[in-house]
Amino acid sequence: MATALKENSPATPRTSIGARLFRSRETGIVIALVIMVAVLSIAAPEFRTTDNLLNNARNFSYVGIVTIGQAMVMITGGIDLSVGSVWGVSAVTTAALMADGWPTILACGGGLVVAALFGLFNGLCVTKLRMPPFVPTLATMAIGRALALVITRGHSINDFRPFGDPFYELGGGDTFGLPNPFIIFLAFTAVAWLVLTRTVFGRQLYAIGGNEKAARLSGLEVDRVKISVYVISSVLAGIAGIIEVSYLSSAIANQGLGKELNVIAAAVIGGTALTGGEGTVFGIFVGTVILEVLRNGLVLIGTDSYWQGIFVGAVIIIAVFIDQLRKGLWRR
Repeated sequence: MATALKENSPATPRTSIGARLFRSRETGIVIALVIMVAVLSIAAPEFRTTDNLLNNARNFSYVGIVTIGQAMVMITGGIDLSVGSVWGVSAVTTAALMADGWPTILACGGGLVVAALFGLFNGLCVTKLRMPPFVPTLATMAIGRALALVITRGHSINDFRPFGDPFYELGGGDTFGLPNPFIIFLAFTAVAWLVLTRTVFGRQLYAIGGNEKAARLSGLEVDRVKISVYVISSVLAGIAGIIEVSYLSSAIANQGLGKELNVIAAAVIGGTALTGGEGTVFGIFVGTVILEVLRNGLVLIGTDSYWQGIFVGAVIIIAVFIDQLRKGLWRR
């Protein structure tokens, strides 16, 4: 009997490793990404060209930067619907200040201050006024879009910096052959990983999202942490807007319009739970890449652009359903 147990014991670690891989949120989305890339590389050979891949990296970096902040909010059990509008109002504020002669650094700082104020307002409404996150962030989504229209008066802001100004390198330049926005996204991803996995603040986010009442009883300053993540979410949206302005060399009132859907979709596809308490930086990164690969692939194979939203919505539903299967909720 003892001999039989010893002979069978090596199978246990292998089984447990397989079970852990199945239970991992990231396993499914990584497999999905690999399949998507393989299929598109065959169906649309231009997909695998270096220029297209670098263009994809630049495009998904804007959404990826904002998704990091959105995911932190979602981990605490909240949601931020205003990121698209904050993206836009920060972009036009920065461009308008530079057009008025402000130095680049001060103009960018002004745009980020506006973004931070939006996040602070959202956080205070959620914590001090005990509003559901949906309400204040929906309101600031409308307010931000209106302010962008007020600043631009419905016109684009151009020529805010002379041709060849270093500001344009922020979003349009390359470093070591990689687009600068992608490098910035990687830097923020690394910082977010350190924060969520190696700091007390990161553990507090998961604790609040897992059980807010227990977190309060244990002495955590829940309100302070929640306000912080809403400010972080808005500031990252502002950074994305400024980088995009640098790339486009122009700012318009509808900049960032509808981006909140892409940001939330990337976070959900990446395994960040809408109910809070779950989510990883690696999942956020992969979810962001999947969203852009899907969009780019649909364009390359000639799919009507009007259908893209349908495919994105379907991917979100599938991602949530797979997560329910992983947890066993659907079977129960």
